[in-house]
Amino acid sequence: MKQRFIILFLGFTTTMFSQDYILDSLTPQYGHLINFEANTLKMADSAPTFNQFFNKLDAVYRGEKQKLHIFHIGGSHIQADIYSNKIRTYLQNTNTASQGQRGFVFPYHLAHTNNPTNYRIEATKSKWKGYRSSVRKDSIAWGLAGVTAAFREESDTIVVKSNYRNYTKQPYEFNKLRVFYNTWKSDYNLSVIDPELVISDTLNLDKMYREFRFNKLIDEVGFCLELKNDSIKDPEFALMGMEIMNDNDGIEYTSIGVNGGSFAYYNRAAYFEKQLQLYKPDLFIIAIGTNDGYMPKSEFDAENFRTYYEAFIRMIQRVNPDCAILLMVPNDDYYQRKVPNPNTATQQKVIMELAEKHQMAVWDLYEIMGGLGSSNKWYQNKLMPRDRIHFTQLGYSLKADLFMDALIDAWAKSTHRNKDELLKHYKSLNE
Repeated sequence: MKQRFIILFLGFTTTMFSQDYILDSLTPQYGHLINFEANTLKMADSAPTFNQFFNKLDAVYRGEKQKLHIFHIGGSHIQADIYSNKIRTYLQNTNTASQGQRGFVFPYHLAHTNNPTNYRIEATKSKWKGYRSSVRKDSIAWGLAGVTAAFREESDTIVVKSNYRNYTKQPYEFNKLRVFYNTWKSDYNLSVIDPELVISDTLNLDKMYREFRFNKLIDEVGFCLELKNDSIKDPEFALMGMEIMNDNDGIEYTSIGVNGGSFAYYNRAAYFEKQLQLYKPDLFIIAIGTNDGYMPKSEFDAENFRTYYEAFIRMIQRVNPDCAILLMVPNDDYYQRKVPNPNTATQQKVIMELAEKHQMAVWDLYEIMGGLGSSNKWYQNKLMPRDRIHFTQLGYSLKADLFMDALIDAWAKSTHRNKDELLKHYKSLNE
């Protein structure tokens, strides 16, 4: 199943809509599809960690120097980085000093799968092989991304571009770059093509990365990857991701997704938690679940889903006990394009119970869309493709605006601000 709908998905991730706020203009045409009353961050007002998060977000909005880090993890919806990048663009344009570093990215292109359009990591694609934790037959070392691109040839050139088809008015620049890979092997030399840029080059064996510091801000850098010795047997450079860094304050929005991703598959990423320990996220958005429930009703085990979900929550809390955690209920979908999937309603119940137990918040996209079978109506209105699992470009843009509306509503309530005044700022960005 996962292989099939991933191929379908590739067809509509090639172009970008503008970053304009479109919810108001689309409401007359599509408003009947949306349960606006359900578009809230449920239980955020009773979660102490969300009060802390919104106070910090409000400080950024007031122009204070503040670092704020949001993680957003999921499956193919997030790998494509369409709606998540629109949310990133909104938040990083909160004011002129709110754009944090680009942060963690993965070269999906080198793993032979769809890459977000807003950055690019180029190399000789044919020399690399991709391994996804969501593919049962794949086996390799996985870290934070849940995807690894392996190189086993003699040499290659890697070019990192922090802005590719990125439409934000503030391009991303960096003066530090981390390369995450299997540091327990030393088969290859990794060096910057222009050595005059490099101030320092350090290796972190514990968290499995190499960090290069540069003497100025740049938006592109080239590396040479070379086999050290022809006599090395079975050489391997297993690239697990990169982090594009600078010294900016502001909001950093890290999105991590893998096609077909589920809790069980992310659980295969043995170094996920170790690499997550490098960060102290202020908000962690869990948007995993679609693939966990994509099966006949008779095969879905709700308690197994609950166990995996709760273990993931506890892992985040081990990294940062004060992190606000937002649980997203998956969107309605059709199983094999034939029947509405009843498992999402069961997942909804489990997620609400977990949020209440752990004092977390929920964004219930399933209810917002209209519940069971609603994805067919969204498809008929060209907001979803035929698979009725993913969204079209317009659908993702609408989804991002619905999320921002709910986030701003909760933020306004927490800080006693006027929601319309906050929302007006983001509506007028014209990004």
